[in-house]
Amino acid sequence: MISPFLFALALVAQDAQTPEAAPMETVAPTAAAAEPAYPPGAPRDPYGLVAWCYGALSAHKGLRDQVMPEVVRIETTYRRPGSSLDDDLQAYEELNQLSERNLALFSRAMEAAEKASPRPINAHGADALRRGRGTWSRAADLPKARLAQEWMSWTLPARCETTAVALEERARLMGPAFDLSAEIEPDVPEAAAEAPEPAEPATEPAAVEDPVIGG
Repeated sequence: MISPFLFALALVAQDAQTPEAAPMETVAPTAAAAEPAYPPGAPRDPYGLVAWCYGALSAHKGLRDQVMPEVVRIETTYRRPGSSLDDDLQAYEELNQLSERNLALFSRAMEAAEKASPRPINAHGADALRRGRGTWSRAADLPKARLAQEWMSWTLPARCETTAVALEERARLMGPAFDLSAEIEPDVPEAAAEAPEPAEPATEPAAVEDPVIGG
């Protein structure tokens, strides 16, 4: 059983795992030094990503009252030797407070970006937020024990908080010069994105012999 305290810490921890130590002369840059990966299905632009993170985290927090009775049952039934049930349950309270702080951060960052952008971007944000909430769309179909386990093990992607902090600072510092429109990639269906461009029309239409006229 994973300590619930790790769940709270994981919200602000990096997703990358530290590789095993290697001799100094053979050490090379690894994926562990790279930025955390984007969450599957999340936008790549900072504003869209923060909106996605807000949606995913708010949906997770919204399930709290529903899952906590089952969480308490699980924590009570599967105890680690020497652990304290009260301490473990307190970790969920701390996790809830951390979620509230992160939601406030995401909200501030989005608001700052929307105010600073010379073009409307809130429609893009609303769509990204909806997609983030969609990560929990299966909640109603899961057995309560399975839902509680998924809720307990879920962690906020590491890129969310760092991106929100940078977005808020950038929007406030750049002011009128802030423009995200070039960074927002429109959602294009994969088939449409791969379709070849139409050929240029001929300068003069080709002559058609013996046209068939329906009548």
